[in-house]
Amino acid sequence: MTGSPRPSLSRRTLIGTGLGAAVLAATGTGTAHAGPQGASATSAPRRARAFLAAAMDAYPDHGTIRLTQSYTDQAGLFSTAFTYDNALAILAHLTSPGGRSRAVALGDALLYAQAHDPVHDDGRLRQAYNVGPYTFYDGSPQPDGFVRADGTANVGTQFGFTGTAVGDMAWAGIALTALAARTGERRFLTGASRIGEWIERVGRTDEPLGGYKFGVDGAGNRLPFTSTEHNTDLVALFGRLARLTGDRVWRERRARARAFVEKMWEPSGGFFYTGTNDGVTINRSPVPEDTQTWTHLALGSPAHSRSLDWAAAELAVLDTADRPNSTVPTGQSYEGVTFSSASLLANEGAPIADGQPRPDRNGVWFEGTAHLALALRHRGHPGDEKRARRLLGSVERAQDHLGGAQTVGGRALPARSGVVSASSPLDTGFGFGYYPYRHTGATAWYLLATARANPLRG
Repeated sequence: MTGSPRPSLSRRTLIGTGLGAAVLAATGTGTAHAGPQGASATSAPRRARAFLAAAMDAYPDHGTIRLTQSYTDQAGLFSTAFTYDNALAILAHLTSPGGRSRAVALGDALLYAQAHDPVHDDGRLRQAYNVGPYTFYDGSPQPDGFVRADGTANVGTQFGFTGTAVGDMAWAGIALTALAARTGERRFLTGASRIGEWIERVGRTDEPLGGYKFGVDGAGNRLPFTSTEHNTDLVALFGRLARLTGDRVWRERRARARAFVEKMWEPSGGFFYTGTNDGVTINRSPVPEDTQTWTHLALGSPAHSRSLDWAAAELAVLDTADRPNSTVPTGQSYEGVTFSSASLLANEGAPIADGQPRPDRNGVWFEGTAHLALALRHRGHPGDEKRARRLLGSVERAQDHLGGAQTVGGRALPARSGVVSASSPLDTGFGFGYYPYRHTGATAWYLLATARANPLRG
């Protein structure tokens, strides 16, 4: 990559108190280095699982209570572990042979963070935590791992990842309910229920469009937005809590979240809008990919299944080395979907943001490509399986060839392991970008898709 991008943010991470002034070096694209003898015979899912394990075990000197680092070191986020990514890692481990012990360890770490927040004792989790030591850009050493010397969880304050988003909380709750169902251990259901109650207290709104609002920023201020994505997540979480607890209140809450999602449906186009800023007016642009795929996985509604066709057609991209601003190596190409309708219109002559590289309109978002493949498999219309396999083939080629020589915690990764966020820098249209750094979230979604495991089934 060229330029010096700031950390890759997302709609899940835009609610902190500030990013901090830092210029980050951009490295890590290109062809992967040759692995050890026999590596070519190792299956793509097995190598993906090896990446998740390496990202979880990157700081062995800092205790057994740990989370998984979200991005490779080259992304410039140090040892940041996003709550959302770790929820996905739990779900992916539960689909893997021998993965239960890792899933339980990550679930217990989320419970630790819930019980040992340095400020709050109300069931919330933060956007992100630090899981290993690092030296900040001003030269100040940060010696702690996930558990600080005083016993509190090491919240990601250096980049302002201190707020709490309803979507992050919902995914953590989904992961904990999955652990509760798999293990029978009551502590996981208790933690998930605390998450659900926090969302009900903080997020519920009686505005005309209803649903549950975005969450709070790092200062505790409630945010005015209501997200289709977040309410989709709640359909799954509240449904799971209803089933596991037998408490009918969760069914009512699930119905409220679902009603909001269905109000975001555009029948003439066959897609879902992103949400609302004020609870009254629907935001009609940009239109993101995840509100098309996650809605299908959560609702399972034949009346809305056209959203997958919309995403597959309207957000389709093919990234090649001759594209403006592409970082794909010569002779390679990747297909899939981009993040949103705005990504296709990005200004390729200007940086995504100050200090970031210029975007490639055809950059493939591999996380979204993986959950589109899973949603197609879940729908099962004629031709859906063939389309899903083609998309997953592109993700697997990316694991083979993109993001070579990247590290986690300064340690080399297993050969050809882990899926990068994007084939080339892409502008999401929501004020942040994705880059070719190997990523826990993208890798976990790939594993869920290969296992045909729907994490949003309520």
